[in-house]
Amino acid sequence: MVTINDIKLPPHNIEAEKWVLSWVLMDKNTLHIYNWDRLWPEDFYQKEHQKIYEAILQLDDKTIDVVTLWNQLEKNWDLDFVGGLDYLYELSTFLLSTSWCSEYSKIVKDKSLLRQILKTSQNIIWNVYKQENTTNILESIEKNIFDLTQSQTGNTIKHINEIMWWRTKEYMAIVDNPEKVNSTKVFSGYKKLDNMLTGFKPWELIILAARPSMGKTSFALNIVTNAALQQNKSIAIFSLEMGSESIVDRIIAEVAQIPMKKITKGDLTNEDFSKIWEAMTILWDKKIYIDDKSATNIPLLKSKLRRLKVEKWELDLVIIDYLQLMHGTNFLWNRVQEISEISRWLKELARELEIPIIALSQLSRAVEQRIDKKPHLSDLRESWAIEQDADSVIMLHREDYYDKDTDKKWLTDVCVRKNRNWEVWEIELYFKASIMKFIDFKDNTTDWTE
Repeated sequence: MVTINDIKLPPHNIEAEKWVLSWVLMDKNTLHIYNWDRLWPEDFYQKEHQKIYEAILQLDDKTIDVVTLWNQLEKNWDLDFVGGLDYLYELSTFLLSTSWCSEYSKIVKDKSLLRQILKTSQNIIWNVYKQENTTNILESIEKNIFDLTQSQTGNTIKHINEIMWWRTKEYMAIVDNPEKVNSTKVFSGYKKLDNMLTGFKPWELIILAARPSMGKTSFALNIVTNAALQQNKSIAIFSLEMGSESIVDRIIAEVAQIPMKKITKGDLTNEDFSKIWEAMTILWDKKIYIDDKSATNIPLLKSKLRRLKVEKWELDLVIIDYLQLMHGTNFLWNRVQEISEISRWLKELARELEIPIIALSQLSRAVEQRIDKKPHLSDLRESWAIEQDADSVIMLHREDYYDKDTDKKWLTDVCVRKNRNWEVWEIELYFKASIMKFIDFKDNTTDWTE
């Protein structure tokens, strides 16, 4: 006797579908993640959910909430079919926690793929049982498999007129709202450097490289505080070398302008503590997130960043300190190929999340074997692929590190050795070592204003 437990339903996960719909009602910005996962209405198992997601996509750049969705479903004559306003309200209150919600669109997509595989397999079995021409069956199988893989990869080839159409809309938006041009960029806070690079842009991989003790971690943290305090940007720091407490100490020393050695030695006066408390008050609600554990490989880093972007609703910049401490998924026996894989993954991750990623990198000892110690692209340690994948490469050089008698004491050359969209140049910054802060060096003869 057949029981209800014997009936096998196609793969699906109704709870995951509800999570996806509920989250987009809470924050429409998650649609870009669903678009990246190529999530379409037909990927939902429940027909009601297909209609709801279809209406959400139709709202496009409009406000997405229960009221606008209710109105769109009414226009589509689908409101009663999906369960009316009561079900929309149920969906809007379904999301109780944001934990791992970025993974639910993948669950919905994976179940959809399994259903497509099941359907394709059933078609293949049916054709075999019909005992038709073997060649025709093989061709049919090949076509079915091809159609299945195409549905996952999608059509990424576009005609130039399609691209120009969208760019025209963006150009017009710039003309109408010129102040929005820089809204998606992150600026270092250093005028000459920002003029050269026109800011750190979404999709970019920026390599910040130097020999040890040149101040690359300090420079990266200066960029963090400048972007957080001046632009209110959301920034994630992944430190594979320093603990989170040490990073916070450095940031506080910079903002409070308290010598770092006083914090390290615990030699603080009441006046020092007042400055530190004021700095902590300023930093308290800034969107700076620090991870000093476990993000040593790309899959884990990707998972953490996607989760952070969804849970915190925004992410503008990622700092990784530093690249050579990461591990790839392959080539463990070949460090050069492993670093090449890591740099390629970081570039793809920047494109996927639409954020700039600044990865710190060590330079080879070859620098110190030359008379001229200024670094070049060829000095990037362990892989030429870093140079190839990066949109910008910034290298730090301090002459007083090698020559104690130089007249350039505490001056740092910031050498932009690669700039994908513009020229390369060098600027000078003054390094205030006591608080580990780089400061714009005032020199009108070297001002870069073009």
